Amino acid sequence: MKLQQDKKRLEYHAIRRVTLVGAALDLLLGVAKILFGWTGHSQSLIADGVHSLSDLFTDVIVLWAAKASEHEADSDHPYGHGRFQTAATVFLGMSLIVVAIGIGYDAISRLFNPAQLEKPAAITLWVALISVLTKEAIYHYTMRTARKLRSNLLKANAWHSRSDAMSSIVVMVGIVGTLYGLVYLDAIAAVIVAAMIIHVGWKLAWDSLCELVDTGLDDDELKKFRDIMRTVDGVTDVHELRTRHMGDDIYADVHIHVNPTISVSEGHRIGDGVEQALSNEFDNLTDVIVHIDPEDDQKKAPLSDLPLRDEMVSELTNIWEAANQTVLPDKLVLHYLAGGIQLEIKIDAKLFDTLEEAKQTGQQLCELAMQSRYVNTVEFNLRF
Repeated sequence: MKLQQDKKRLEYHAIRRVTLVGAALDLLLGVAKILFGWTGHSQSLIADGVHSLSDLFTDVIVLWAAKASEHEADSDHPYGHGRFQTAATVFLGMSLIVVAIGIGYDAISRLFNPAQLEKPAAITLWVALISVLTKEAIYHYTMRTARKLRSNLLKANAWHSRSDAMSSIVVMVGIVGTLYGLVYLDAIAAVIVAAMIIHVGWKLAWDSLCELVDTGLDDDELKKFRDIMRTVDGVTDVHELRTRHMGDDIYADVHIHVNPTISVSEGHRIGDGVEQALSNEFDNLTDVIVHIDPEDDQKKAPLSDLPLRDEMVSELTNIWEAANQTVLPDKLVLHYLAGGIQLEIKIDAKLFDTLEEAKQTGQQLCELAMQSRYVNTVEFNLRF
C-alpha cells in the first residue's frame, strides 16, 4: 500500500510540473490570439483564442483531479480516489462542447449576415503560426510524460493541446483565404474549429462516462490477460474475467481452473502466480482477485446444495456406526466435483492385526458411504 501511495505522489508531482508549464503557455497564447484577433478583425483567431483559454481551464481541472486522486483509500472510498480524475474529465469534455456551440453559433450568424464579415490583418496569420508551433511542442512534452505515467487524464490534456494546434492551422487557412478576397473563409474556419472542439469534448466525456459505468478493457487487452494467465504453471483454463478502470488504474477479477485434487495451499500458490504474472505485464494493474475453480462451474451442476464438511462427516459417521463399524477413518478428503462429492477415506493400517483385515474394513466403509445421496465415488487408502 505504501509503495502504491508513493507512486501516486510521484505521479502527481510529475503531472503538476507538466501541466503548469502548459498552463502558462495556454494563458499567453489565449490572451494573444484574442487580442490580435480583435484588433486584427479575425473571428476565427478569436475563436481559437477561446479554445486556448479552455485549455487553461482544463489544466486547472487536471491539477485538481490529480491532487484529489493522490489521497489514500478510506472508508468512504475503499478503492481510492482515482475516479475524481474521471469525473473531472467528463466535466471538462462537456464544458468544451458548450464553448464550441457558442463559437459555432456566432460564426454561422455572421455567415448569414455578410455585412458583419471583416478582413483580418496580416499579423493574425503570424500569431496563428506561433500558436501551431507552440501547441505542438506542448503536445509532445505532455504526451511523453503521459506515456511514462500511463495517465489517461494527461493523455487527454495532451490531445487537447494538439487539437488547439490543428485548429490554429484551420485558422491560418481561413485568414489566408480572406486576405486574398474570400472574406467568408474566416467565419467558415471558425465553424470548423468549433466542430473540432466538439469532437474533442465529446470523446473526452464519452470515454470517461464509459469508465464510470465500469466498461471493461478492450478485446485485445482482455486476450492479453487470458494469454498471460494460461502460461502460469497449474492453470488449466480461465473464465469469468472481469475488468474495469479506476482513474488510471486497472482492477480485475477472474476464475481460473486448476487440478481438482491438489491441495488448497497449492491452489493458493497458483493464484499468487497469476497475480504476479499479470502485475509484471500491466504496470497500472492495482488489484486482481483470483478465484480458484476445480472445474468449470459455468457448465457443471451447482454445488451450493451440498453439505459442508461438518454436516457430511456427521452423516457418514451415523451411517458407519449404524452398521456397527468400530474402526472409523482417521482422515476424510472431500472433493466437491460434478454436482456431488468424491470421497477419499484414509485408514491407519496399524489399527489392524493384518493387512487383509484393514483392506476389508476399508472396502466396507466405502460401500456404506455410497448410501449417502451426496457421494458420487469413494476410494480408500491405507496409512502406514
